Amino acid sequence: MIVVAVTFPARERPVAPMLDPFGLEVLGRAQCLELLATAGIGRVVFTTRGLPAVQPVRFVLADDAVNFGAPAASPLFAAAHDGVVAFEADAFAPDLGSGWWVTVLGRARATRERARAWPASTADDRWIRIPLEVVSGRRLVG
Repeated sequence: MIVVAVTFPARERPVAPMLDPFGLEVLGRAQCLELLATAGIGRVVFTTRGLPAVQPVRFVLADDAVNFGAPAASPLFAAAHDGVVAFEADAFAPDLGSGWWVTVLGRARATRERARAWPASTADDRWIRIPLEVVSGRRLVG
């Protein structure tokens, strides 16, 4: 007697998204960077005089960093001298009850070099980079 084993390819099941305790979809690094590249405005969270501060900025994602300009005399620029900061960008569709947000944590550094595609800025702006050290994101699906 001859026995022949026949195997069939397993059906590919869609992978369910990983959810956090709040029921939000946890985004992987690659997804976060794709979404971040579509945003043009974000918020830098930094410390000034011992207190938290938030500053909206135009930014560009280039050279493995979030890049933006800030006036040389600003508290934001002062915090960028080797200070740990957070950066957040998002997009929401309130009518659909959906959206996403991405957070980057890193040590901000002032630089004299412009990245390949720096955002518009004023003549007084100095350039700041936040390396993509820690990247996380969430998606809210309505």
